[in-house]
Amino acid sequence: MAVADAAPRTYGNFRKPRTSGLRGLSLGATLLLFAGLVAVVLTTLVSAYAALALGLVLVVATAPLAVRDRHGRTLMQRGAVRLAWWRTTSAGGHLYRSGPTGRTGHGSCRLPGLAAESVLTEAQDGYGRPFAMITVPSTGHHAVVISCDADGAALVDEQQVDTWVAHWGQWLSALGAEPGLVAASVSVESAPDSGVRLQQEIIANTAADAPGLATEMLREVLAAYPAGSAQIATRITLTYSGAARPGSPRRSVEDMALHIGTRLPGLTAGLSMTGAGTAVPMTATELAEAVRVAYDPTVSTLVEEARAAGGTGLTWDQAGPMAAQESWDHYRHDGAYSITWAMTEAPQGEVFSNVLTSLVQPNRDIARKRITLLYRPHSRAEGARVVQQDYRNALFNAQQSQIGQARDDAEVSAARRTTEEQAQGHGVIRFGMLVTATVASAADLPRAAAAVDNLAPAARIAVRPVYGSQAAAFAAALPLGLVLPLHTALPQTVRDVM
Repeated sequence: MAVADAAPRTYGNFRKPRTSGLRGLSLGATLLLFAGLVAVVLTTLVSAYAALALGLVLVVATAPLAVRDRHGRTLMQRGAVRLAWWRTTSAGGHLYRSGPTGRTGHGSCRLPGLAAESVLTEAQDGYGRPFAMITVPSTGHHAVVISCDADGAALVDEQQVDTWVAHWGQWLSALGAEPGLVAASVSVESAPDSGVRLQQEIIANTAADAPGLATEMLREVLAAYPAGSAQIATRITLTYSGAARPGSPRRSVEDMALHIGTRLPGLTAGLSMTGAGTAVPMTATELAEAVRVAYDPTVSTLVEEARAAGGTGLTWDQAGPMAAQESWDHYRHDGAYSITWAMTEAPQGEVFSNVLTSLVQPNRDIARKRITLLYRPHSRAEGARVVQQDYRNALFNAQQSQIGQARDDAEVSAARRTTEEQAQGHGVIRFGMLVTATVASAADLPRAAAAVDNLAPAARIAVRPVYGSQAAAFAAALPLGLVLPLHTALPQTVRDVM
């Protein structure tokens, strides 16, 4: 008796927590609206004209909090971004100059923007492997980067891919119980292959007495293979808090290096079943070279040649650009131009495991492309509180009106399913995505933007350029361990109202 093939496994139920306010408003905006309505009603006892004037003021005050664009941003949020951009350009904060002609005073090329104060140190983990640790003094965070050699899904059975995805989900879920971990990111970067590694491999393995035919064939391979081929690098960044618990004193760099070093062997071993391939911590030189090439892609061949020749490598003071200039919709760094997009909507409905394949693969219209998934795991207690609150908010919104009842019922069902999964031991994690496209000239920017606009719908996501914050978004997409919400200049109370 023939057995029917099992249907491909699907994934979904990506939820954005609903607010507890009225009709999509935040709780703070709803309280402001109710207080204003009460004031209008009381004013009618004194004067109808005064009540009308107060009502108009209330409409003008709440409209920026209620009107949203297609990406879910309110008018107040867009206005705050414009104001912040005007202040940045007025103070010259969008310009960066380093090196001998810079304003740093010591001729170094440190990283610009959010990572300007970062410090790079190197230590050894429990296996004796050296690893680089980035320290950001402003937030007290320490980050370590793991380099992976992903196997890829080509010629791999669907069952094996499902196994990889399942183990990756377990690895992410375990991050919620990782002591001191506050964030994680996965960066997949595709760039043209210079052919230097292939050349060194062929030279190192060619015998002096090799037949002429074999030698000629290798020469042809060396000349033809690098043309049009791509180099894909996968890096996982783990960011730890310097404080053992909220409110406690920050630990020293040495203590954090010891803490992270003891955790790395287990973390890298857990990646072996996720399809990540060989996972090893990046050294200080490797990380500095990767960041340097990201800011100036023209030096990628020189960096690989210097590494093959056994050079000393770059230091953290040499990893930044010589000059950078941020514009409203793009970022110029040394001899390259970049645009960074942020995901505004996760895939709706159910998707397959290869939903991001087209977005991650190299594209001929983009010289270098970097896809970065940002994760912020919840602890078990926080996850239970978040999903329960989301379920209550979904019920509240469904009970407000009979209009759109079918969609509200679907939201309630999805929220209930999330609470059941969390109660069964599944982890709860916040995630986002940044897409960075880097090209060699400003004339190539429209073509790169069109390519991303075509790739995003195929990946079932919605993206928008990070207007006014291109430099910060570019740095956040790099394996630096930056947690963007902790670097925002907008007060927490205002963010809650919006």
